[in-house]
Amino acid sequence: MAITLSIPDEVAMTIKWPRRQLDRQLAIEMAFALYGRGLIAMGPARRLAKLDKWAFLEGLAERQIERHYSEHELAEDIDYAGTSSQ
Repeated sequence: MAITLSIPDEVAMTIKWPRRQLDRQLAIEMAFALYGRGLIAMGPARRLAKLDKWAFLEGLAERQIERHYSEHELAEDIDYAGTSSQ
């Protein structure tokens, strides 16, 4: 299932990123925000951001987001890995 997010033009025009990078940067920022709030595990957040592990960890440090990894997140990542590899 894919979700499309619609951002009004008047809002998109105020974002201070080059237009050609807007989709990518918004996905990255959304991934970090969701991860930082504990709404998504690291594996899915990295996939959303399309970042490798080290780039994602660097992004966490830059944004001063604490890395969290509970047993529940481990189970989610294992489950996610099982479904994405099929």
